[in-house]
Amino acid sequence: MTAPAHQDPGTANQRSLLNRFLDDAIAAAHPRKCLVGHLPAPTPGRLIILGAGKAGGSMAAVASRFYREEHGVPEDRIVGLAVARHGYGEDAPGITMVEAGHPVPDAAGIEATKRALEIASAAGPDDEVLVLLSGGGSANWIAPAGDLTLAEKQAITKALLRSGAPINEINAVRKHLSRIKGGRLAVAARNARRILTLAISDVPHDDPSVIASGPTVPDPSTLADALAICERRRIPLPEAARALLTDPANETPKEGDAAFARAEYRIIARPIDALKAAAAAAKAAGYEVEMLGSDLEGEARAVAAEHARLARQAKAAGRKVALISGGELTVTIVGEGDGGPNQEYALALAIALEGAPGIAAIAADTDGTDGGRGAATDPAGGLIDATTLERARAAGLDPAAMLADNDSTRFFATIGDLVQPGPTRTNVNDCRIILVG
Repeated sequence: MTAPAHQDPGTANQRSLLNRFLDDAIAAAHPRKCLVGHLPAPTPGRLIILGAGKAGGSMAAVASRFYREEHGVPEDRIVGLAVARHGYGEDAPGITMVEAGHPVPDAAGIEATKRALEIASAAGPDDEVLVLLSGGGSANWIAPAGDLTLAEKQAITKALLRSGAPINEINAVRKHLSRIKGGRLAVAARNARRILTLAISDVPHDDPSVIASGPTVPDPSTLADALAICERRRIPLPEAARALLTDPANETPKEGDAAFARAEYRIIARPIDALKAAAAAAKAAGYEVEMLGSDLEGEARAVAAEHARLARQAKAAGRKVALISGGELTVTIVGEGDGGPNQEYALALAIALEGAPGIAAIAADTDGTDGGRGAATDPAGGLIDATTLERARAAGLDPAAMLADNDSTRFFATIGDLVQPGPTRTNVNDCRIILVG
């Protein structure tokens, strides 16, 4: 990020603190910190490690080192494959690493998912299946059911993303168009001694059936739910997709299915863990902390307007406070610009604050990318301060027009306030921090 050329010491300090608090939040949820304490001791049989999502590569790397270096597990007893977003892979000896598309799936994801299902299906009664799961797994583990093609699955995913549908709705549809989601990986590995899933949550309320579309847990959503979502959101469905959503034989496995009899699930990092780390850092810097919620949902610009009101209220009361929130906001795309929920939130917040002195904020996705085109170099979010609108207008930008065009990336790139940490190799959703005073 490029800081403004001229800034008062107070603003400079706020900007420095915001970046440090975000770094602390991300570090708290990295697999290096949260995974090892949950890894089970090796068993006499094979250890089958299957990872997926934005932390899939880093989780597999931590697990590989744990079993090989700390327990001396021989190479022939570990079988593994991990798939992560492009740019998020990490060297994990003995475990095949694949990088695939996100948020729109690609052919690399299909091949990796096919192989993961084959490995899971080959698990025997002495084998332990360790599933290392994180947000992004829904796009990385892609196995279209029936006659659905990759191109058709991509089109449905794009339409759902553009519709502003929340993640639980998107995943309800995905699960009923897939051979691995919605508990179907557990069905494939049903002959294993145990299926243990260790998950980093990126969803509001930490629902295992929503994290990466719940490949190893019973699915509470139904075919009827998925079809209703598509109709309400006006998602065009090709014939193959409609056939899947209207075929009772394609229903996902539910509670009580024998496939889950030896399946165990643990969440090892949650969005609140990252927010608590940011809160601790803010308190150490002398700020009162007000948590606005770790599971916030809704339109980014509407949430920003409410948070601007709270920040102004705190400023008027003379408080020195950090307003911290997480969750997963959405953007209903109506314009032609580029951006993401955190950048849109930050732009809308700047507009609502109208340059109010003594207030600065950062909004970023802890995975390192916020919307974008699916590249590892996509920005994570934006940073604002009391000078944001002034600098933007001096650069010839119209903030309100750019917000209406969903053009937040160009806005923040022009004034040098994109947040770009690069691939963080974890994912516990959004982190938003407003410093007042």
